[in-house]
This record gives sequence, structure tokens and C-alpha cells, in this order.
Amino acid sequence: MPFLSGLGRMTRIMNRREFLGMSGAALTMAFIPLGSSVGMLGISSAPSAAQGYVFHDRSRTGKRQRGDKGIPGVCVSNGVDVTVTDRNGFWKLPVTEDSILFVIKPSGWKTAVDRVTQLPHGYYIHKPKGSPKDFKYKGVDPTGDLPLSIDFPLQPQKEDRKFRMVLFGDPQPRNQTEIDYMAHDVMEQVVRDIEKTDCKFGISLGDIMFDALNFYESQNRTIATGGIPWYSVVGNHDLNFDAPDNTLSTETFKRIFGPTNYAFNYGPVHFIVLNDVEWQGKEKGIYRGDFSKESLQFVKNDLAQVDREQLVVIAMHIPLDDVKNREELFRLIEDRPHTFSLSAHTHVQANHFLQADMGWKGLQPHHHLNHATVCGSWWGGATDERGIPHATMSDGCPNGYSIVEFEGNSYKVTFRAASRPEWEQMSLWLPEVMSSREAGRTELIANIWAGSSKSTARMKVDGGQWKAMENFTGKDPSYAALKAMEKNEKPPNGRPLPGPSNTPHLWKAFLPRGLNEGHHWVEVETTDLYGQVYLEKRIFRVEG
Repeated sequence: MPFLSGLGRMTRIMNRREFLGMSGAALTMAFIPLGSSVGMLGISSAPSAAQGYVFHDRSRTGKRQRGDKGIPGVCVSNGVDVTVTDRNGFWKLPVTEDSILFVIKPSGWKTAVDRVTQLPHGYYIHKPKGSPKDFKYKGVDPTGDLPLSIDFPLQPQKEDRKFRMVLFGDPQPRNQTEIDYMAHDVMEQVVRDIEKTDCKFGISLGDIMFDALNFYESQNRTIATGGIPWYSVVGNHDLNFDAPDNTLSTETFKRIFGPTNYAFNYGPVHFIVLNDVEWQGKEKGIYRGDFSKESLQFVKNDLAQVDREQLVVIAMHIPLDDVKNREELFRLIEDRPHTFSLSAHTHVQANHFLQADMGWKGLQPHHHLNHATVCGSWWGGATDERGIPHATMSDGCPNGYSIVEFEGNSYKVTFRAASRPEWEQMSLWLPEVMSSREAGRTELIANIWAGSSKSTARMKVDGGQWKAMENFTGKDPSYAALKAMEKNEKPPNGRPLPGPSNTPHLWKAFLPRGLNEGHHWVEVETTDLYGQVYLEKRIFRVEG
């Protein structure tokens, strides 16, 4: 007999053939929704409808037992439509021959997670014929007939108004060696941060792999060392490139992670995960940023059940400025006072505040964080004493991740550079040595890795007076020097750094005139858009 896809040891389900083969007392018992009155369950009137229960899993077995009461008011979706369970926890939705049904986790409840991978469950894949058999990477096995009842177990958990999560941009390993890089360069630090900050879950913003989808299991096991549930966004390097069109481009992703468009709640915050990668087909061999009609309809239907004052966080892979139909998404969210969106993909870090020039019509600019990547510059650059590439990105930002703190409908993001202390948030560039005459004409440049147009920065030399620094967009000279140093050297992994790119998180100021011969130290203080203050110092030398 089939079991719920993605649920592991959870509710046992019965297909229609088994049901019709029953008779007498057995048939009568089949109609008894456990904990409800006889006749409530029934059979779907048409093969295009699915139904079932969301229930309180008191036994913690994942199987609906007598006494396990249904949970009312819980949202369930097929990836387009959204319904709400009735007072008995019952739901019903239309399905196609290629549907994924899932519960939208309500606040104060948890779905099961895989003990090995920490991937959240709570979905059922209905794909009677399965995925194409000739794809390089395996998709979904044939699921057979639609079950009589698809039941989603939930267990209560305490969820505070204030909580934290871990945020990853593109981990993107292409082999086991690069998974091991991530384990030592990032995950060892993440585990310590989780223990310190009590993060409740994590999200990866796509490109979980770099095309090599056969390494998903090893990658997921590595991330699971954090010991918290981990949600996933599909990226352009997570696709089945065998697919003739976009409809079949995420078959392997779905087998491993479930739906590509879904939502969940934690505490007072509502999260929406969207696929914004449109595969143009094997023949063209390209992709673009675009939301499908189904994705946008899901957002509309989902938000109809979400309180207007809630913070809505939308996670995607390709940043909104490169998404063709972003304005269609804007029309669905711009009347809400509290929204925040996340992407990765570009292998740089930037905070965007979207306004009318980008098609946004909300009263306040929309904050879109294009997040740095775990793999940095695709695990490129010279290696350190551990044999791990430094992977500095083309904007001068190191590879890393973030801890995001939520409280009510507010949030703050703290960037964490890989294998570096929490206080290290910028790099400073100055010539190593200069003449006294040159000092007053020499610019100090600070690359504040998570800085934005709402950040401020100031500097002082030798404990003197603070001087405001000017924000500008340009190329980081520290990174340019690093690139030049490695230009004639082939890194051990054979992957050189990309060329410098323009970045908006640079600040500059001239050193004071009349500096005496000898060593001096410069201090830079920055305050970010959340009010967090960071400090960095550097020593330089003046010759007569």
C-alpha cells in the first residue's frame, strides 16, 4: 500500500482499488474519520479531487489514530488553490495528474522533518505516471491512484513573537570536495551560531547544487548537522536540463524537497517560497527570471488568508530586478505595510529599496535583499591553510550567510562572513605606506559587506575627530588587488576569481593632512539600517 510522499513514517493511506475491494464491516469502518462521526470522509465524487484531514498527532507516530482530532482553520494547497480545513480538520481540493498537495504550517504547530536531512514534510505528490524515465537525474516515481484520504499530521510547538533563522544564498557545490568545503568553512560556524542564537530553521535561496543533482543527499546531510528544519528554494542550477520545457524542469527537486511554491508560518511571520526560474527548454538551453501564472495565483490565494498586519517574507532565487513579470507580484503585496523579499543568484550582496522606477507602487519602498552566497565566487580563489578557497565575491564581500531576527512585524539581518568573527563586517583599503605630503590626498575606502543606502559610516585617525564618509558605487580596490595578486597563479582547485564588479556598499573619505612620520591607526564605525553598530581598525605607515 502507498504511503504519503515526503512524509516518511506518517499516515498510511488507502488507494481507491483497495477501498472498492472492501465490504461489510470493513467498508463501514473505512468511512469513519478517526475522531469524527461516521460518513464524514466519503470518497471523492471525481478523480480530479483530493481530500483528507489535518490532525493533531498526539501519538507522534504520523498515523491518524482514534482520538487524534482534526485541526480546524488550517490552510491546505495544491500549489494554486488554497482551502481552509473545517471544524473537523477536513479539506478538499482539485488535483491534476501532476499535483503536490501540502499543508501550510500554521503558527504554533510543526510538521514532521526527516531525521537524517532535516527537510520538512507535510506534502503529498500526486503523479500517477511519474517523471520521465530518460532524465539524467531521477525524478518522481509513479504514485498510482489517488488515495482515499491524504492526512497531514501536526504537533504543537512553542513559537515566540521573537525568533531567529539562518539564511543561505547559493551553497552550489559541484562535487563532494566542495560539499566538504562548505562543511568546514560554513557549517561548523553555523552550528555554533545556532547554539548561541537559538535559530529555529534555515532557508537556502536556491542553487543548492551546481548541476550535479546526484549530490543532493550528501549536501542535505551536511546542512542537517545544524539540527534545525531547513526549507529550500529552487535555483537555476537545480533544474533537470533534459526537460523539454519548464513544466518538467524540477522533477528531481520535487522528489527530494517537494513543492517549488509553498508557504508556512512561524510565530507572527508568514513565509512564501516561490520558483522564479523559467526553463526555456532543452532545445534553447537557457532560463530567465519569471513567475508562472500558477505561482502568482498561489500568492493571491494564500495571502487572502493572511492578516494584513503580518510581516510577509517572500523567498526566491533570481532577484526581482531581473524578473520579467515582477510587477504582477508587486500588485499582490504592495498594499501591505510589512513585506520583505529575499534572493541570491548574483554572487554579490546588495540591499535594494524598490520604488516606482522598478514598478513598485506601495507607499513605502520595498526592501529586497540580494544575499551573498555560501560558495562565494563558486568556491574559487587561492586556498587557505585548510585547503579551502577563500571564495571572495566580485564585490569584495566574503562568502557567508546571515542570521535573521524577527520580532512581530519587524526584522533585522546580521551578515556572518565564513570562518570570521561576528564583529568583522567590513574591509578597509589604504596604501601600506605613503608620504606625509600624500596623506591628505589619500582616500580610505571601506567595503561594508552588508551595507546599504540606509547605512552610515564615519572615520577617525589616531583617536581624533570623527569624519563622515561618503557612500558611492564602484569597484573595491582591495578585491582588485587580490585579483591582480592571483592573476598569474592558478588556484589549486583550478578556479580563478571573477573580475571586480561594481558594488553600492563602498564608503570613502580622505585622510587628514599633516600626519607625522610613523605608524597611525584608522578607525571606521558603521551603523546599518537596523541600528547595529560595527567597528574596524587598520594600521598604516607615513614616511617623511
